[in-house]
Amino acid sequence: MAPNEHLEQVSESINFPLAEENILAFWKKVDAFQSCLKQSKGRPRYSFYDGPPFATGLPHYGHILAGTIKDVVTRFAYQSGFHVERRFGWDCHGLPIEYEIDKMLGITGPEDVAKMGIKAYNDECRKIVMKYSGEWETVITRLGRWIDFKNDYKTLYPTFMESVWFIFKELWNRGLVYRGYLVMPYSTACCTPLSNFEVQQNYKEVVDPAVIVNFPMKSKPGVSLLAWTTTPWTLPSNVALCVHPDYDYVHVEEISTSKQYILMEARLEALFKKPDDYKLISKFPGSTLKGEEYEPLFDYYIEYKEKGAFRVLTDGYVTQDSGVGIVHQAPYFGADDFRVCKAAGIVSEDQKPICPIDAKGRFILPVKDFEGQYVKDADKNIITHLKNKGRLVNASTIKHSYPFCWRSDTPLIYRSVPSWFIRVEEYRSALLKSCAETYWVPDFVKEKRFGNWLREARDWAVSRSRYWGTPIPIWASEDFEEMVCIGSREELKLHSGIESPADLHREFVDEITIPSKIPGNPPLRRIPEVFDCWFESGSMPYAQVHYPFENEDAFEESFPADFIAEGVDQTRGWFYTLIVISSLIFGKAPFKNLVCNGLVLASDGQKMSKRKKNYPDPMEIVNKYGADALRLYLINSPVVRAENLRFKEEGVRDLLKDVFLPWYNAYRFFVQNMIRVTKEDGVELKFSPIMEGSSGSDKTEWNVMDRWILSATQSLISWFKQEMAAYRLYTVVPVLVKFIDQLTNWYVRLNRRRLRGETDTKDCYKALEVFFMVLFTLTRLMAPFTPFITEHIYQNLKKAVKKSDNVEFDESIHYLMNPEVQEGLIDKEVESAVEGMQKVIELGRLARDRRALPIKFPLPEVIVVHASEEFLGQVKGLQNYILEELNVRTLTLSSNKAAYDVHLKAQPNHQRLGLKYKVEFKNIANVIKSLSDTEIETCLEKKGVEICGKWIELDELFVTYDVGAGNSKDLEAACDGPVLVILNTKADQSMQDEGVAREIINRIQKLRKKARLVPTDKVTVYLSEDKTLVRIVKEYTEYIQNAVKATVLPLSSCAKNVQFLIQEDFQIKESKLSVAIFKDGESATTVSSEILNGSSGKGPTEDPFCKYVNLVLDEGMKSSNTQLGRKGVILLENPVGKSNLKTDQLKTEVENLFSLHGRSFRLCDENGATITNLQADKLNRKTLYICKLEDNKCPTKKVGQNNGPIVKFLNISAKGSKGTVLLENPVGNPAFQSEQDAKTYGESLL
Repeated sequence: MAPNEHLEQVSESINFPLAEENILAFWKKVDAFQSCLKQSKGRPRYSFYDGPPFATGLPHYGHILAGTIKDVVTRFAYQSGFHVERRFGWDCHGLPIEYEIDKMLGITGPEDVAKMGIKAYNDECRKIVMKYSGEWETVITRLGRWIDFKNDYKTLYPTFMESVWFIFKELWNRGLVYRGYLVMPYSTACCTPLSNFEVQQNYKEVVDPAVIVNFPMKSKPGVSLLAWTTTPWTLPSNVALCVHPDYDYVHVEEISTSKQYILMEARLEALFKKPDDYKLISKFPGSTLKGEEYEPLFDYYIEYKEKGAFRVLTDGYVTQDSGVGIVHQAPYFGADDFRVCKAAGIVSEDQKPICPIDAKGRFILPVKDFEGQYVKDADKNIITHLKNKGRLVNASTIKHSYPFCWRSDTPLIYRSVPSWFIRVEEYRSALLKSCAETYWVPDFVKEKRFGNWLREARDWAVSRSRYWGTPIPIWASEDFEEMVCIGSREELKLHSGIESPADLHREFVDEITIPSKIPGNPPLRRIPEVFDCWFESGSMPYAQVHYPFENEDAFEESFPADFIAEGVDQTRGWFYTLIVISSLIFGKAPFKNLVCNGLVLASDGQKMSKRKKNYPDPMEIVNKYGADALRLYLINSPVVRAENLRFKEEGVRDLLKDVFLPWYNAYRFFVQNMIRVTKEDGVELKFSPIMEGSSGSDKTEWNVMDRWILSATQSLISWFKQEMAAYRLYTVVPVLVKFIDQLTNWYVRLNRRRLRGETDTKDCYKALEVFFMVLFTLTRLMAPFTPFITEHIYQNLKKAVKKSDNVEFDESIHYLMNPEVQEGLIDKEVESAVEGMQKVIELGRLARDRRALPIKFPLPEVIVVHASEEFLGQVKGLQNYILEELNVRTLTLSSNKAAYDVHLKAQPNHQRLGLKYKVEFKNIANVIKSLSDTEIETCLEKKGVEICGKWIELDELFVTYDVGAGNSKDLEAACDGPVLVILNTKADQSMQDEGVAREIINRIQKLRKKARLVPTDKVTVYLSEDKTLVRIVKEYTEYIQNAVKATVLPLSSCAKNVQFLIQEDFQIKESKLSVAIFKDGESATTVSSEILNGSSGKGPTEDPFCKYVNLVLDEGMKSSNTQLGRKGVILLENPVGKSNLKTDQLKTEVENLFSLHGRSFRLCDENGATITNLQADKLNRKTLYICKLEDNKCPTKKVGQNNGPIVKFLNISAKGSKGTVLLENPVGNPAFQSEQDAKTYGESLL
């Protein structure tokens, strides 16, 4: 530590985003992240894999959430003594990039790519791969995440691609790769099939046509079979019908038309509204229909009749819950259709598919009637065609859930395509075994969602008929009878006889051929497909280190990874592909621990949408509240338990108010009193981060609140380590946040007089030592979660730390190891006693609130009732705190509740229970009203009660307390479980007078705070009061003076020409009070008052010593920090003649001044002319405008030139040098607490 440094005074207020920017600059200066990696070399390795995002879009809250979880866990791992490499990864191939290029270049299909050439196409893809990488790095860094962007991995690196080839070759060698025709989800927008898990990512509710079509039977003239479909576009490819062999079917006659139909008995309702609409002719099982011929709808595939087409087939997949119980078969547009027709011999795997559509989903020959029409658009024309032919029985619509392409957001179709597959189905048990060896948080995602997915895992289609990706390394003959799989560049050279290219993309390897081993045969050519990008991301554990070609030892040391984390949507994405590849090759999972987060939704529960603008921009939130607040809001929410979070800006704002500001104020209070001790006692206290000498001392002699907070701190450390080791962030953060409340609202408040030195000196020093240790420990524990504020606090707090040889690295809080538990300080009995005391105080406050009695007004008595004598004994031992906190005169303890005639009453929450139970509500409400005291106490203990067979939660009813059978009007009771607190609210005149005196003290202290005075500032307070307050002020003058630590005099005794630091009138009940504060030793403080209040009035009449330029944000420009003013000043030199700014430096200063980071702008004069060269002499005293880069117009609103600086300033002259200090910048944003602070800063510049 740095023992010779002095604690710096802490500002009363803090701009969290600005403080974070300063910390970022500090980290950059000391190269903090790389430094910590150097420091940890040689420690045990903690391995972490970062799932690769695409850089074709900006990071959203989902990325920020997952990134924060990763950052918290890896920071904790480092501070637990591990070496933690953190490499960022980028997904660079696949549909996201190609889709952007297709839109940009107007590409509609493979023919367009063929025209421009694969090289030209891939060159365009390469250009936009890292389109937003700069923004990603800026955002991720601004959010405080420490991760290596320089030593990243990209899936387009040749080394990465070569390792992907190796992985695939390993699967090939194991016989796990095959080529087949399978019906797959297919994106007509992207011209490629999708894997089953990709389909799960984007389902939507849509309205589709639903038609019933007739198929006249050959054996029964005048009778038609009926079939139902929601995809009319598949009907031109119909070759069969399918029924369930065991379900009952019926032959009926429609009364209104006399037409006869056959359909499933259970599905009669699909065609007929009521039984009177049809006449039953016969009933029979579906097997009776097997082999029946029917008239084809179209003649496009009539030649298949010879293979048994246009007949009825049977299969058990036909259901009773939709349609008419007869399913039309188009074998190359449905997986079950293909299976059933293949079993019937109508189609085979090696024949030309019955698939009359092109890659874009448009009909081709032989479907001449609809040639060129997109299938979905052709639906209505096909329906019309069928109607005209008399084959349409009914046309309607259906609303159902339908899969859409996750990239293009267009409807998918199912079609048969030739694809390369990895065998997964027969290895499901191996996948489940690997998964069972991993630890997931929360575990239900592993057991339910992911486990169910693995149990139903299907063979994985890894090929894509695309261009920008890692080419599948299979070289094959035209008939696929001869195939070679390549696993490396060296192997390609060996087989082809030519040097392998450095780049392995299609344009470099497609022309390479491999001689056939069969004499006379043409050479083998590479198949045209590329890998699904999910195969690449699933290969990242190996490919990121170019395994096995390099870093073999490093890989084996770090595999499997200790930790990974992503969103719940990756259960069917990255988590799945990682498990599949690793299990099939290495026989185990590639990770040990996994944290799975939920989804971040808009405040209305909808998916966040840029188009709808239903969420605030993440960087706006950061610039407004700070990254720490956003991080803690996300981590301290249900989303860390894999539940969804409705993002609400006010939630981030409330964290500042409820957590960060109290924490900051506690830190400020500590520093204030440390500086006070130095100033008043001439002692500069230094403390150890641990409580030295605690093991052998008799701690019963210590202050009980010291014992409590020290014990609670050590218990917190133990809990923190236990839960963090189990990756349960969702349990850790609430406890940390609660502890901040324990420190600020309990320890500090109850020990304020000791900390201020109002008791004896030794006791004050001990309290400050305890305060320091707890604050220092808390800051260290919070460091992984809120890295900025903890660094900000630490940089000052470390100046109060005793020098120690045990601490090697202390420049940043993030270099420190986690604190160790001091078991000797843990005292569970004291913790329990204080917890009981807190409960009594909270219940007493609740009772006060019910009577609207402010805490400032004393009350005569508080009664605590509890059955446990041990509990009452603990309360008695802490009674002084209870009396002070509740502002009551006496405490009465009792174990006899009956003596006070207290009864509980329960009333139903009409709104909640009425909506929930409707007709049952009346009976439930009556039972609730009749609950006995014992039953209500049980309900309070169990947080609910069973009534009429329903579990009623505690918050679904109201519990009230009746004291003395309602006859004791001055008694107010409050209860929590077994603890009952009764407050006597009848105050006498002296108590009421003391309450008014406390109100006067409150107004004085508020005014001191408003004037930004610190406790060490000596002041005199002047009061002018109404006659109703005169008596109270006179009687309580000494009480008021002791409380405010200042002399209190009548305002009338003050000379008329005195200028007060601050003066204000207040209303206390019906009386008026005037308070004025005079700072001792100053005749007037008008200048510093303006400084303190951020006045933007004119400054001194002289000019600044330094050259300067006024700056104005034009109306079109917006600062990312709305709290900043729009006018400011930048000094072109400081001191005079030194540090002259250049143009690029001026722009950087402008960015910092107005928080314009990442925004494009130009500097111009009042005529709109851009400033390109900075000449201080010419620009001095000028006003420049900050305008949008694309805006060439004159500034919207102009201010006068040569009228002096816009902001207040102070000239400094010392040591033969001159300088200038800006007292506010921008306008309205004070830079210093006092003029003296400004002078001290200015003198440091000279």
